[in-house]
Amino acid sequence: MTLLAGIDIGGTKCAVSLGIQDGDQVQIIAKRRFLTLGSPVSTIERLLNDLEELLQEHVTVGPLAAIGISCGGPLNSKAGLILSPPNLPGWSRVDIVRPFRERFRVPVALQNDANACALAEWQWGAGRGSRNMIFLTFGTGMGAGLILDGRLYSGASDMAGEVGHIRLEPAGPMGYGKLGSFEGFCSGGGIAELGKMMAEKMFDEGKAPSFCHTPDDIDAISAEAIGEAAQRGEIDALLIFQEVAYNLGRGLAILIDILNPDCIVIGSIYGKQQAIIEPILWEELHCEALPHSLAVCKVLPSGLKDNVGDYAGLSVAMHQLI
Repeated sequence: MTLLAGIDIGGTKCAVSLGIQDGDQVQIIAKRRFLTLGSPVSTIERLLNDLEELLQEHVTVGPLAAIGISCGGPLNSKAGLILSPPNLPGWSRVDIVRPFRERFRVPVALQNDANACALAEWQWGAGRGSRNMIFLTFGTGMGAGLILDGRLYSGASDMAGEVGHIRLEPAGPMGYGKLGSFEGFCSGGGIAELGKMMAEKMFDEGKAPSFCHTPDDIDAISAEAIGEAAQRGEIDALLIFQEVAYNLGRGLAILIDILNPDCIVIGSIYGKQQAIIEPILWEELHCEALPHSLAVCKVLPSGLKDNVGDYAGLSVAMHQLI
C-alpha cells in the first residue's frame, strides 16, 4: 500500500486529500476543504498545515510517498510554477512545488486540472486499460487532458488539450474568449449563455421559457436550471441540449480524426444529461468522423463522476511513482 497526498487549488476553494493506493485501486481516507484565501502565501500555508495535521492524524498508515498538486492553468509543470490563472488573481509565477518538497521531503509534482483529471480517470476511472484516451472536463469550461500512447501529453508549454478554444461556428455563445467556440457551445457557461439568448427571444415574442420566469431573471439563468428543465421534458430546454449535443459531436469528431483515441471520457454535464445528449452525439459522429477511427473509439461518462476532482491530485502523486 502507498500513501499519497493530493492538493487541489481552485479559484473558489482548495482541498487536501490523503489516499491509499493498493494495486489498481485507491481509497481516500481523509480530506479537508476551505475557501481559497486572499493571497498565495496564506493559502499555501493553510494547505501545508492541513496536510501536516492530516498526516499526524493518520500516522499509523505509513510514510507519505508523494504529493500531487492540481491547479487551473496556465502553469509550468516542470518548474512547478503557477502562472496567473484567470480564476486565481495574484498568483503570478508562484512556486507551488518547493514549499511542499521542503516541508515533507517527498516527490512533488504539479499538473493543470484537466491533465490531473485525465490521469485519475486513466488510472482509476472509465479510462482504465486505455492507451490513447481523451478526458473532457465539460463543466464550467471545456478543457481536455490527453493520454497518448500510454503517456500524459502536455505539449511544449503545458498548453496541450485546450480544445475549448476551437471555433465551431463563426458566431454563437462566447467561450474561452471566442464566439462560437467549442467551450461556448459545450460548457456550463455556454449552456447558460444559450439559455439567455433563447429567453430574450422568447420574452420578445411574449412567451416565457420554462427555466426563467421573468425578464428580470435572465442574468441568473444557469446550466443547472436548464438541465433540470430538460430532465422534466421541457421542449425549450431540450432544444438547447440538442444544440449542445450536436456541437459536442462535431468537436469530438475533430479530436477523433486528429488523435485516433480508443476512449473519450467526458466529465460533469455529460454524465448528468447523457440520455439526452448521447443519441444526437453519435448521429453527428457517424456523419463527421472517419469511420475507421470512430470504430475503435468508446465515448464514456466519467467513472469517478463528481468525485474526479478529489482524485486528481492523488493521480498526479501516483503518476510520479509509476
